[in-house]
Amino acid sequence: MVEIVPYENCYLSGIVDMILSIQRDEFQIDITLDDQPDLLDIPAFYQKGSGNFWMALKGSEVIGTVSLLDIGGGKAALRKMFVKQSFRGAQHGVAGCLLKTLLTWSSSIGISDVYLGTTTAFLAAHRFYEKNGFLEILETELPPSFPKMSVDTKFYRQMIKPSYVLPKRADLEGKK
Repeated sequence: MVEIVPYENCYLSGIVDMILSIQRDEFQIDITLDDQPDLLDIPAFYQKGSGNFWMALKGSEVIGTVSLLDIGGGKAALRKMFVKQSFRGAQHGVAGCLLKTLLTWSSSIGISDVYLGTTTAFLAAHRFYEKNGFLEILETELPPSFPKMSVDTKFYRQMIKPSYVLPKRADLEGKK
């Protein structure tokens, strides 16, 4: 069974190993851990403001990640969306569960727009984002606070519909 859970420090080495393996070995992207200091302090980088970081776990194995970086003004950046090759595809549903978790979180905390940058090499990722409501945008349409990575050449945006939250009973009683 696959679980989607918020980041816990005991999984850091599994996260780093999985992401670097996908970037370097699978897609031949010349990137190192030193180029990604966010991975060395996930709580301080992602789990602040409206941000968060989630992992897909199969038992104790990290098989996927996704994060939301609060970039201010009700906007956020989707980052670190990776799924191990053997767990990709609709038959596994890992990427969909990670994205649903991120979008549900975004809606529940008032994020209005989620942006992302990716490389031209991630063709399957492009199809996945487009199938899940992201629209391609020009780099010039990104908010100034969007953290562009040097490898990012393709950009997307999804407007988030706010979720309706029932008022608390105490709030209703105060309006009588």
